[in-house]
Amino acid sequence: MENLAKIDHITSLHKNNELQLLCFRLDSKSDLYATNVFKIREVIKYDGNITSISYEKSSLIEGLITIRELTMPLIDLRKWFYYDVNNKDKDLSKYAIKNTVMNTNIIMICEFSRWTIGVRIYEADRILSKKWTEIEQSSGIIGNSNNNKLIGRTRYFNGELVQIVDIEKMLVDVFPWIEENKEEELKKIGKVKTSKTILVADDSPVVLKTLQLILDKLGIEHYDFINGKKLLNYLFDKDTDLEQIGMIITDLEMPETSGFEVIKQVKQNSRTAHLPIVVNSSMSGSSNEEMAMSLNANEFISKSNPLEIEACIKKYLS
Repeated sequence: MENLAKIDHITSLHKNNELQLLCFRLDSKSDLYATNVFKIREVIKYDGNITSISYEKSSLIEGLITIRELTMPLIDLRKWFYYDVNNKDKDLSKYAIKNTVMNTNIIMICEFSRWTIGVRIYEADRILSKKWTEIEQSSGIIGNSNNNKLIGRTRYFNGELVQIVDIEKMLVDVFPWIEENKEEELKKIGKVKTSKTILVADDSPVVLKTLQLILDKLGIEHYDFINGKKLLNYLFDKDTDLEQIGMIITDLEMPETSGFEVIKQVKQNSRTAHLPIVVNSSMSGSSNEEMAMSLNANEFISKSNPLEIEACIKKYLS
């Protein structure tokens, strides 16, 4: 019953092109940050053991924690904000979150890209409900850093700025071997013979870059968009040659127009309903997949998997 209620809640939000954000802070005086609640299993106060796996001051992983017999890595989000991909040996220890209660950590248990991790924050705030049209695209820059860590921004109840964290970027920075595995898979794919063009929408620059690499390796012409609204504007422009478009690959979470709205508009329009839509999402979980498929998406794949993308293109375009 609980799962059915969650699916109904998600369905209701997406039908109205809405999302819910959990707001949080990284210290007592910090800005407000947020992430989609559907990537968060729960927020807990944790006073258990943290098993160290590295004593390097540059490490982004605090250690391993065990919650209800599930062991997972713990990441200090404030440390990641100060992480510089061009200076991987930088001492991050001084940026660790200082908790007000001795030996108690506030941890978000997050699920995305089929991963479960603990993310340490200073404090959790309220849940904010917003229309996707109320989410602005972010420059991604924090402070003077050139590392993109933000994907969007909106306003809190009192008008305060809320910045939305690029969780996919964090995952890549903390576990670089994930991308290395994708690079190995990239070597296994080859050219696909098709004259069709693929439209791609994703608001994460790191994900968009990965998709570009995959499609280039496959020899596929593609047009890329930083959110669903821009993709739809191009698709329904009177000058767009719909006969040339063969497929759409879209994320679900995007400012201005979500991937669910993209699916709905494409499939409800008689001129574009025939186009295959592949959902490329880190929002793992049956509820999101069921919602996407109920709107007539054709495939749901894990984030930017080269072999899965190749298989989809061969299935629908060759």
